Amino acid sequence: MMASEPSTPKWPDDAVEVAVVTGAWGIKGGIRLKPFSSDPLALFSSKRWYWQGPPGMTAAQQERLSVLEQPLRVASAREQGEGIVALIQDLADRDLAQACKGLRLFVRRSSFPTTHEDEYYWVDLLGLQVNNRRGDILGTVVGLMQTGPHSVLRIESVDAATGQTIERLVPFVQAYVDSVDLGGNRIQVDWGLDD
Repeated sequence: MMASEPSTPKWPDDAVEVAVVTGAWGIKGGIRLKPFSSDPLALFSSKRWYWQGPPGMTAAQQERLSVLEQPLRVASAREQGEGIVALIQDLADRDLAQACKGLRLFVRRSSFPTTHEDEYYWVDLLGLQVNNRRGDILGTVVGLMQTGPHSVLRIESVDAATGQTIERLVPFVQAYVDSVDLGGNRIQVDWGLDD
């Protein structure tokens, strides 16, 4: 009877990129992370982080990282300064931790903590159509920017006459956002076409 190869876990359909590894931390193989959100609850809500190599990963780096499990099993993670430090099971080598620099980390969307009423994860807003109170379509949410006190929706549409992309920036605050309908894939705002 032949021994079977260990199975590689299937990449989750709901994987969301949440952080990037910025380097090694400590002497026991810890890693430093830069989260993509000012509130990294998604990282802390899961003990399994899926990973992809950085763009342009060298063959040597790919070979070095081939020993990492998929997904990574998180032993501990905490905020430190403006980033996060984490210990990963079976990663006890500082050199290997340094080789992880640039790794992109993903968490299953289904493992995110439940939000309160009128709270949304950025990933849930991407792709929603934005209409104003008059019913004009302003475009589709393509991103969000953190500006300190609040977030700003980046909305894009294509000008029918010129074919050029138009970007609108709408503060994601109650004064301008009337409603968010995730089920209807729509956001209604108090914002004009020419604002």
